[in-house]
Amino acid sequence: MRFPIALAFASIAMICTATPSHAQAGADTYKAKCMMCHGADGSGSTPAGKAMGAIPFKSPALLKASTADLIAATTNGKGKMPAYGNKLTAPQIEAVIAYVRTLQK
Repeated sequence: MRFPIALAFASIAMICTATPSHAQAGADTYKAKCMMCHGADGSGSTPAGKAMGAIPFKSPALLKASTADLIAATTNGKGKMPAYGNKLTAPQIEAVIAYVRTLQK
């Protein structure tokens, strides 16, 4: 029985240590693909963001949205936001959402 517990702790340690670099990779992708509409702070107050109706990341609806919902919206598109599932890999999208979560704090 000790092995599963040790494995669980090892998994948690890997997740906790991987998160900062995961968010950093997401920051780089965000700057290249998302910032022109969503802005550096995620407010959506750029000219393109205003034209597209970008919702601020700190809006109650996006704060409540699950990570899976944000990944799905990024992958498949939502509203006027285009789909990025054919432009970014799943790990890149997950990293972007990890970075977006840092902007929501």
